[in-house]
Amino acid sequence: MTDPADPAVHVIGAGPAGLMAAETLATGGARVVVHDRMPSVGRKFLMAGRGGLNLTHSEDQAAFLARYGAARPAVAAWLDAFSPDDLIAWAHGLDQPTFVGSSGRVFPRAMKASPLLRAWLGRLAGLGVEIRTRSRWVGWRGPALVFDTPEGERTEHPSATILALGGASWPRLGSDGVWASLLEREGVDVAPLVPANAGFDVAWSDVLTDRFAGAALKPVTLTFDGQSVRGEVLLTRYGIEGGAVYALSAVLRDAIAAEGSTTVTLDLRPDLPEATLAERLARPRGKDSMTNHLRKAGGLSPAAIAVLREIGDVPPGVEKLARRIKAVRLKLTGIQGLDRSISTAGGVALEGLDPSLMLGTRPGVFIAGEMLDWEAPTGGYLLQACLASGVVAARGAMQWRAVPGPDKTPK
Repeated sequence: MTDPADPAVHVIGAGPAGLMAAETLATGGARVVVHDRMPSVGRKFLMAGRGGLNLTHSEDQAAFLARYGAARPAVAAWLDAFSPDDLIAWAHGLDQPTFVGSSGRVFPRAMKASPLLRAWLGRLAGLGVEIRTRSRWVGWRGPALVFDTPEGERTEHPSATILALGGASWPRLGSDGVWASLLEREGVDVAPLVPANAGFDVAWSDVLTDRFAGAALKPVTLTFDGQSVRGEVLLTRYGIEGGAVYALSAVLRDAIAAEGSTTVTLDLRPDLPEATLAERLARPRGKDSMTNHLRKAGGLSPAAIAVLREIGDVPPGVEKLARRIKAVRLKLTGIQGLDRSISTAGGVALEGLDPSLMLGTRPGVFIAGEMLDWEAPTGGYLLQACLASGVVAARGAMQWRAVPGPDKTPK
């Protein structure tokens, strides 16, 4: 049972990281109040589940951790606290059975976020967690948290605070990144928030955009700077997006920031060796047009043929043509903005936190989720790390509250 006289832990942000922190705290006996500025919770979580909620990934630990780049050591500690197996067991505990897809990704059988979120909120209510919507955190006044609510300004004096306000992608869903300036005023080192898992701009012709925007190229292999990713590339009016693009988005973003543009190579027939492809293209085409020949002998979709033609006339000779199909060069001239990116890079520097994710500049304040300076591609890695960081921050807050002292109110 919680003690009503004991100051609550206040969790600010009701996305996956914040809700997981709230569950961990409440299960440990803490009184918990969760704040969210939106009228309802988990909006971005629900959006992510529209196309099939990707919970985590089934690959081995070394490969899994490699997805987090420079943040790997920190994320490894989070996953020690809440592993992919723990996440799957947690979902099952909410009566949401899971399965492993052909790509190794783990999904709930319902393939939606809404059933899981409903069950999760039911569990939190049973644990006594109070959720306040339309409660926007606007900073501190001394040790107190200050909120803007429909009833006016409200202050709270928590026993500990967990900030889980998200990044700045899809701001209309709730995560607008305004918190960055609030923390910077407190001397917190915050790396600029930039798009991650975003699409990139390509100067397509009107013919391609009018006929093939929305078409998928799959399977294809996308290569940049020695890194190759097999998967799906979606053609859009502005350029390209999709799983294979997102997997390389960090290095592509950095290259464009440094040079103004960059070039990727697209293999339109990754399952076919170049020599075999040339042999097939050498077959007599009879009365078939080149387009039909590329479709029948080359196995290219109409969208793939359109991309092939975008970079110039079809070269003469089957060897050159096969080489072109296996290495279409696309110039990327920019990255889509935060309002269209799936996630963000940048955020609170990990170096400014202790292993429990507590701020050095404000003891008793912990950071979780996408607010932290890490990034990962889609495929379950984002949600896994967000949830795991929520567990770590919550455990840190519980330890902080348990330390004897005359006043454990965050300073």
